[in-house]
Amino acid sequence: MEQSTAIARALTEVGPRLRSLRTQRGVTLAALAEATGISKSTLSRLESGQRRPSLELLLPIAQAHQVPLDELVGAPEVGDPRVRLRPQRVNGTTVLPLTRQPGPLQAFKLVLPATRSTPQPCTHEGYEWVYVLAGRLRLTLADQDLVLGSGEAAEFDTRLPHWFGSTGEGPVELLSLFGRQGERMHVRARPGGRPGPGAVAGAGGA
Repeated sequence: MEQSTAIARALTEVGPRLRSLRTQRGVTLAALAEATGISKSTLSRLESGQRRPSLELLLPIAQAHQVPLDELVGAPEVGDPRVRLRPQRVNGTTVLPLTRQPGPLQAFKLVLPATRSTPQPCTHEGYEWVYVLAGRLRLTLADQDLVLGSGEAAEFDTRLPHWFGSTGEGPVELLSLFGRQGERMHVRARPGGRPGPGAVAGAGGA
């Protein structure tokens, strides 16, 4: 009974997975129909859950998106202890979630493109810590405009207007820890010992 319930649940989740994958990649139903040979109406019914998914429908869709079939079905991995991390592309940024369960802190590896160089500050609840692995990261926070190099870190209250991206010289690789309830990290350092409005940068391991 448990197995049949799990299968039924997996099948009901296929439609939302298909829609999410297609919209994340900016692919229209018409373009996907042309790539797979499946009609737009059938694809639409699949995404809305009105059409039961089958192997002959899912295989062409997986091939068109160049993803493994289990990413569409969400089949649980049994007997394999390896962590299978799947990067996502969000507005040109590669996001690799490093935490698999919901919790107060979430960890990510990010690869920011060189084209992400125009500040677009935002605010939201939380607290964030970033560590630069490679490249040069530009961080704007309230009235501060900082540049962090490889091995440097910063932490800040995300209720302050903030943005980070590339200096425009090339892509940036970084680790990010984010706490929605304002959890703070143990790493704290300020450049030159100067106080700032919540922010700051320091050498890695400080």
